[in-house]
Amino acid sequence: MAIRNWQEELTQRVAFIKRTVQAAGASGIVYGNSGGKDSALVGILCKKAVPDTVGIIMPISTRNFSMDKADGTAVAEKFGIAVREISLAGVKDKFLADAAAVTTVSPMASANTSARLRMITLYAVAASENRLVAGTGNRSEAYMGYFTKWGDGAHDFNPIADLTVTEIYEFLRYLEAPACVIEKAPSAALFDGQTDESEMGITYAELDEYLLHGNATPENKALIEKFHTDSEHKRNLPIAFG
Repeated sequence: MAIRNWQEELTQRVAFIKRTVQAAGASGIVYGNSGGKDSALVGILCKKAVPDTVGIIMPISTRNFSMDKADGTAVAEKFGIAVREISLAGVKDKFLADAAAVTTVSPMASANTSARLRMITLYAVAASENRLVAGTGNRSEAYMGYFTKWGDGAHDFNPIADLTVTEIYEFLRYLEAPACVIEKAPSAALFDGQTDESEMGITYAELDEYLLHGNATPENKALIEKFHTDSEHKRNLPIAFG
């Protein structure tokens, strides 16, 4: 297996980001700084391409106020990325209280609301400051449909969409990102105690082995393909008549 040339990857992705921002006539980039692996890589790449890159920390669950905030700050400080913070906990609580007048909000709907509130925030900043919103989703999660439609699945461009989680970690190691974002369990932090792998029922190592090499147990292959089929609507434009 050929060794991945991460320096070449870095050069090409930085050039892509520069072209995208220039073509849009934008003056900067904004992204969600979650303290996780994906946002760390996106933040680093965007900062190298466009100096006016801002990461927004948007705590909703209590997890964000501690580990994730500290990890996101560590990445930002090492790579000189501007950071802003806005708590959305109160906003979500108010929304859920008001929504209770018209429906019983399910746990999944509540979790997805967190991702959508974060995207509303990013686009408010982007529209106010002539920025583009950088997406932070990866290939592994996209294949499984493990993202929120109109939430973290929304963006103006995504510089890491083709990379699996395994490759994300390799790239971060090459860039010498802080160990804190590489070593912790991946989580969308949509609710306290949530981890990606426990929610999907498969490890990223198993998923990526299938995506990259086609290897999987019959049980894992069936699970992966069921997730993929059930989430097909997330990867397509809305259905329209005509």
